[in-house]
Amino acid sequence: MLLRLLLLFITVPLVELYLLLQLADFTGAGPTFLLVIITGIIGSWLAKREGLIAWQKFQLALAEGRMPSREIQDGLMIVFSAALLLTPGLLTDIVGFVMLVPVGRNLIRKFVLSRLFRGFGSGGFGSVHVHTKTTFESTPLHPFDDSKTIEGRATRR
Repeated sequence: MLLRLLLLFITVPLVELYLLLQLADFTGAGPTFLLVIITGIIGSWLAKREGLIAWQKFQLALAEGRMPSREIQDGLMIVFSAALLLTPGLLTDIVGFVMLVPVGRNLIRKFVLSRLFRGFGSGGFGSVHVHTKTTFESTPLHPFDDSKTIEGRATRR
């Protein structure tokens, strides 16, 4: 895992730098800088808008008594996409913009997250079995039913 991360942290900036240099060679330095600035402005506006929508959906899920798992995933993807958009580059901007729109988040949820957490529940912990859904849909929480609760008092002898 460490080797993969190291490889990722080395290759992604090199590829981004290469693409930006190729774009600057093709269009000039001015349009390339302008593109980086425009994607930053549009990305920050879109991240703010989608973040507020995700926050409202999160609060609504809590008010309805549902576990806001999808809303938390959306919020994390929006934060991650904003971080990608802060990084100057073409590939990171594309991935960031895909994660900022709801359709892109659904695709990532469907194809990436379901594969990432596919074997999560099958880890061996003795007789404990964890059941995970790969669809990442939350189920509503039911209020506590105290009709079978017996009142009592403990005394020490």
